[in-house]
Amino acid sequence: MNQLIMKEKFTTITSTCVPLPMENIDTDQIIPARFLKATSREGFGENLFRDWRYDREGNRIDSFALNDPRYSGCILVAGKNFGCGSSREHAAWAIADYGFRVVVSSYFADIHKNNELNNFVLPVVTSETFLSELFAGIDADPSLQVCVDIERQTVTNLSTGRCERFEIDPYKKRCLQEGLDDIELMLSRKSDIETFEANRRYPVL
Repeated sequence: MNQLIMKEKFTTITSTCVPLPMENIDTDQIIPARFLKATSREGFGENLFRDWRYDREGNRIDSFALNDPRYSGCILVAGKNFGCGSSREHAAWAIADYGFRVVVSSYFADIHKNNELNNFVLPVVTSETFLSELFAGIDADPSLQVCVDIERQTVTNLSTGRCERFEIDPYKKRCLQEGLDDIELMLSRKSDIETFEANRRYPVL
């Protein structure tokens, strides 16, 4: 995929999925430490899961999901405890730069979860049962699609119709829906802030 980080308004995403049914995928597996020298967010996608995608000679490992032509889409489905380990934001950069808009798991490491949100990737937490059924469905039919609705805060397996609600911080939800980062959201409210300050009464000392 190798795309620039997308800051499009997030409404509803319907997509096929790329499955990684392993638990405890840490940030060093997401983006190995030797690729952390760059300071720009672009270009990290090509080294996403580098040591799982390529062998030591640089040859593609065809059995790995990101190299398997059966799997595609902008939704990554991962096992429990995704993004554990170090707090490097580069892991979220790599996921976003590769082109994923959503990561589905039954549990995320807190810091990585926030890093994803800050980089316009939506972490969706589901039950273990939902996740297991989703992995089984993708294995049986790689064309299975999932629909993520951020307004309703629901994730739906379109093959079975099973739907679950997920939680998201209201402020981060607003950022995703408006396609704005923290600073851009604040600047978009500049006139409201100026009006508030102009009408605010300060105590006389």
